[in-house]
Amino acid sequence: MKHPPPPPVELHFPRVNAAIDDAVDNLMSRVGVLRPEIVREMIIASLKAGQETDNPADLKLMNMTLKEMRFTAKIFGPYRSARKVTVFGSARVAETLPTYRAARKLGKALADGGYMVITGGGPGIMQAVNEGAGPDASFAVNIRLPFEQRANPVVDGGPRTINYKYFFNRKVAFLKETDAIVLFPGGFGTLDEAMETITLVQTGKHAPLPILLFEEPGGAYWKRWRAFLRKELEVPGYIDPSDLNLLDVVETAEDAVALIDRFYSGFHSLRYVREKLVVRMNGTLPEQQIDGLRASFSDILIPGGAICQSPPLPEEADEPDLSHLPRLVVDFDRRCFARVRRLIDAVNDALRPKPGDGP
Repeated sequence: MKHPPPPPVELHFPRVNAAIDDAVDNLMSRVGVLRPEIVREMIIASLKAGQETDNPADLKLMNMTLKEMRFTAKIFGPYRSARKVTVFGSARVAETLPTYRAARKLGKALADGGYMVITGGGPGIMQAVNEGAGPDASFAVNIRLPFEQRANPVVDGGPRTINYKYFFNRKVAFLKETDAIVLFPGGFGTLDEAMETITLVQTGKHAPLPILLFEEPGGAYWKRWRAFLRKELEVPGYIDPSDLNLLDVVETAEDAVALIDRFYSGFHSLRYVREKLVVRMNGTLPEQQIDGLRASFSDILIPGGAICQSPPLPEEADEPDLSHLPRLVVDFDRRCFARVRRLIDAVNDALRPKPGDGP
């Protein structure tokens, strides 16, 4: 006589699961994990998913997403200290076209400037950028499609090539790991990547970063696209007028690299601590210049808020490698993130050496 299976144990993310928590702790101790509190919740989430659905499609999606994100972290992890630039563009650009040559030149200029590149790993613009940068400075985040798409010969089989099943995991890799975006002309995929990048920065879901629209030689692809956005989105009020300031049009590899270099000349990085925006800088600002920033950016402060220079906040102790950097602590109202981009530009201007300054 078969006995019915026992009822599922009700699981919770707080540590109230008694013997189950002990079993998970024992498992983690046996295999060794680096962040046990986070990994514990991942295990609990997996167990809860197994209790809550027997739909194989749901479980396969969760399983593959976790596997792909784990492998992404493994591949990019050793290179976290290297600045990287993601380059998007059409896979249908032939090697004989000026746009291909421009993309190859950009890849070389980025590698020569100390940057690594991230592409989709396919043909066209992606292959051109990988050729210019070379395999040692290239990441490729390829996508498996119903028709076969191998990675281009520069990165195929390389140690920094990842093949994804899901587009959404691939997009996370493109944006999570990058310090700048360069977009060449392209089709639906390129425009999708452009709009998603802008949306994430505009809404504060991604830190501000250079978003460069690389105009093909003699072309007006991005100028016409920006004119469309201005006419059809800005004029009716669907976006804020400052949102288009998140984009810069460039026409040469030298200009693209110079803009990325400038963005990180004084600005280093940012994070949120409680309700405050913390801007890490590569230098210290005189109080007079901070007064100027308070006046120029009062529109993005909470009522009665301020901009102050500060040492690292206690909550930043988990990033000891950045403890030497001066900070601006901003009482940001979290409304117009395009203005944060302009604040970064102002910090870079203030920290740029002036004529007559010492060496």
